[in-house]
Amino acid sequence: MPISMSEVRFTGYVPGVAGKIMEVHGVYYHENWGLDISFETQVGRELSEFLARFQPGRDGLWVANVAGAFAGSVAIDGSDAGNQGARLRWFIVTPAFQGNGIGKALLGKSVQFCKEVGYKRVFLWTFEGLDTARYLYESVGFRLCQEHEVRQWGREIKEQRFDFTL
Repeated sequence: MPISMSEVRFTGYVPGVAGKIMEVHGVYYHENWGLDISFETQVGRELSEFLARFQPGRDGLWVANVAGAFAGSVAIDGSDAGNQGARLRWFIVTPAFQGNGIGKALLGKSVQFCKEVGYKRVFLWTFEGLDTARYLYESVGFRLCQEHEVRQWGREIKEQRFDFTL
């Protein structure tokens, strides 16, 4: 559905958004990649832990909505920024809103936050095959630095780590 970016509203945490992020991840990755319940429960557990220890100025969460409908999200977990770097997490745009610039805007907000906070490194974990997401990651400066085969979430995947030095 074509939309104008002026129709997109960006917020941080709002009540119920953790469940929505978990639901959208679970449904999307099951329907498109065959991931099992262990993926959705991992998203829920780790997202809940992140929100429980969330510190403004260290961590960031951006949620995109269009006409009140959840359109996407991304987070920066800065809890280990001094060692591994800040971690980009829970980046997703719902299929109904893909291709409208929402993903690019969400990534832009997260990278800008990292620059403002002074993070020197940002990393993310994903898996091979998510070509549109990879294009977006690389367009803002992330580079593939590690990959390996692993059996998780009910299937074999090639896990990939992307790093970005600011």
